[in-house]
Amino acid sequence: MTTTVAAYAAPAAKAPLERTTIERREVGEFDVLIDIKYAGICHSDIHQAREGWGEAIFPMVPGHEIAGVVEAVGSGVTKFAVGDKVGVGCMVDSCRECENCRAGLEQYCLKGNVGTYNAVGKDGEPTYGGYAEKIVVDEAFTLRIPDGIALDEAAPLLCAGITTYSPLKHWNAGPGKKVAVVGLGGLGHMGVKLAHALGAEVTVLSQSLRKREDGLKLGADHYYATSDEATFKELAGTFDLILSTVSAPLNLDAYLSLLKTDGAFVNVGAPEEPVALNLFSVIAGRKTLAGSGIGGIPETQEMLDFCAEHGLGAEIELIRADQINEAYERVLASDVRYRFVIDTSTI
Repeated sequence: MTTTVAAYAAPAAKAPLERTTIERREVGEFDVLIDIKYAGICHSDIHQAREGWGEAIFPMVPGHEIAGVVEAVGSGVTKFAVGDKVGVGCMVDSCRECENCRAGLEQYCLKGNVGTYNAVGKDGEPTYGGYAEKIVVDEAFTLRIPDGIALDEAAPLLCAGITTYSPLKHWNAGPGKKVAVVGLGGLGHMGVKLAHALGAEVTVLSQSLRKREDGLKLGADHYYATSDEATFKELAGTFDLILSTVSAPLNLDAYLSLLKTDGAFVNVGAPEEPVALNLFSVIAGRKTLAGSGIGGIPETQEMLDFCAEHGLGAEIELIRADQINEAYERVLASDVRYRFVIDTSTI
């Protein structure tokens, strides 16, 4: 039988989120019922709840940074047991058959993965995310949260952590590499922590020097203000990899000038509007302009294990559920250091 749980949902585009109830499906043979303890607030929650990325499904329960404890398992579940600490990220299913899925790249499923919310599952029903008391997820899309990471600090790793870890690994960030992180927000602060832990020389490129002290504490070796035109002259041809974590449109030509020959500029932040580019900015220097999504299930587990090994968690501000709408406005005003996390016991 289905389970009725309390949740916070956006009833319509741009409408404030409000407390409601939703139905979670019956626990199937390979399902895990998770008692959600914490849910991170990602900027993409705001984009989707306000239809900034296109038409969305309402009512919408956002939340794809989920940390909790297993409450029940289906008869066929072998990976998890009641009481295990687990997480759920940005997807809850995929076709599992295409080339990418078989390679552990479910985030790039050729038939499209099933988002944790604002999507339609294989049962034809809308998916609802982590701003809720409980969730039912197939064990194949459930992650183990290792000991050594507090559940509240682990929640944002399920999006902010893997979104930055995946491109850092793919473009070989490590000893001898110079990596720049654009923006020191929810994504950027994890990019700095992870790039530093991987052994790279890390530079933060931010609009101002306001968060410089924070950036250096998080692991950055250098910190520059992009509002200063001298920055682009001084750092021309410096970086092997630039990771852009911001959702505002950038002057791509200016940032591409900061790359070495064969360097890569990788976008993980997604502006709502198109950006302009002079192709000579990539032709000169054989540079790469790329994007990266989240990670597949194997890589996400690898990231969690890496974070546990290196003592990494997100920098968080814990909030009550009735503060979600206020938190959205503060995210838009860049007034958070560095990730809001909802204590779901307050729902």
